[in-house]
Amino acid sequence: MTGTLKKYLMWFANEHLDFRLQPFWIAELSNEEDVKRLASRSVTLRYGIELWSHSDNPIHFHDTLRRLPSNVLEPYARPEVSFKVKVEVFGSSQTQEEKVQRIESFSYLGLRGPVKLNKPDVAFQYIEFYGLDDKNVPDQPYDYYFGRIVTEGQRDLISKLSLKKRIFIGNTSMDSQLSLIMANQGLVKNGSFVFDPFVGSGSLLVAAAQFGGYVLGADIDYLMLHGRSAPTRKQARHKPRHEESVMANMKQYGLSSQYVDLVIADFSLPLWSKTLKLDAIITDPPYGVREAMERLGTTKENKKISEKHLATHMPSKVQYTMTQLLHDLLVFAARHLRIDGRLVTWVPVIRSEYEETNLPKHECLRLLDNSEQILSTNASRRLLTYEKLKEPMVGY
Repeated sequence: MTGTLKKYLMWFANEHLDFRLQPFWIAELSNEEDVKRLASRSVTLRYGIELWSHSDNPIHFHDTLRRLPSNVLEPYARPEVSFKVKVEVFGSSQTQEEKVQRIESFSYLGLRGPVKLNKPDVAFQYIEFYGLDDKNVPDQPYDYYFGRIVTEGQRDLISKLSLKKRIFIGNTSMDSQLSLIMANQGLVKNGSFVFDPFVGSGSLLVAAAQFGGYVLGADIDYLMLHGRSAPTRKQARHKPRHEESVMANMKQYGLSSQYVDLVIADFSLPLWSKTLKLDAIITDPPYGVREAMERLGTTKENKKISEKHLATHMPSKVQYTMTQLLHDLLVFAARHLRIDGRLVTWVPVIRSEYEETNLPKHECLRLLDNSEQILSTNASRRLLTYEKLKEPMVGY
């Protein structure tokens, strides 16, 4: 520890492992407010903990706690301060009796206040880390941690924005946690202008709006954007359908002020002004599995629509390959992102054939992050985050 920096333990949830660092990270920060600022945006963080003791040796671990300066412990040991001690055995298991024994092993701290399991004045966290391989659990923990819980991450947003409770969803609506992770990787903040060119039911826009972004979307699917596609929920297929739209979702979460608009558009035929500048492009392109990969077009030659059918005519579509789509997406990002703006997009891959050198590239964009979500033995999708470095050449 240097200067006035304090050590804090950042404890991450044990899910979406490729989208976060190791489960326990020790950070040196100036004060609790820094911890709270970090936690205010993290949906993978469980707790930020003021670290009082850490060791791979139980004797040294408890000796450090016994020597804790009185000015650190005393504010939380007073008779009027209620407390509880939480126990986590990471990578192993414990009985209730073993849990109580672990809690009682800290009796030397001399906490004089009442034990209060629900909303205590202060909560302490004890962690034994047995590693990440649940098939080879060691006899003794690799690490011991103890500290005071300072703050929680934004895990409650996962439940708040859950698709199970959402008014309008589609076959490929992104789950709330991944949507929030994408918004974070896009650095969405208050006032950011965010665009999803394959918006679908708008899950990514909901997450971006939750973090203060102003959101704009486009999609080629007329029925989806107008809430006229077949109901996704089986139990709702025979019920009358009331307002179902992206805007309805925004209203549901109190985010309608962040909603800019939706546009029915073919991404392969850009309609945007050259002056359009975006802070982030966050998208989940169609892969051709549950959602078709299409663009406007026809295979028929010299096809002319009669004048009487023009008003109700819906343009036909032709195949839009993933290679073409990703090329167009990176070109669009290079043109319309601000410098340092970010493109966050999914790319499907066949795992046995995957090579990072084959990922889409553009001279104006730098690949910052590449995380994998395994879908099956053979298939996965990778979440790519690009940052814009420079403007493209004139006329490009």
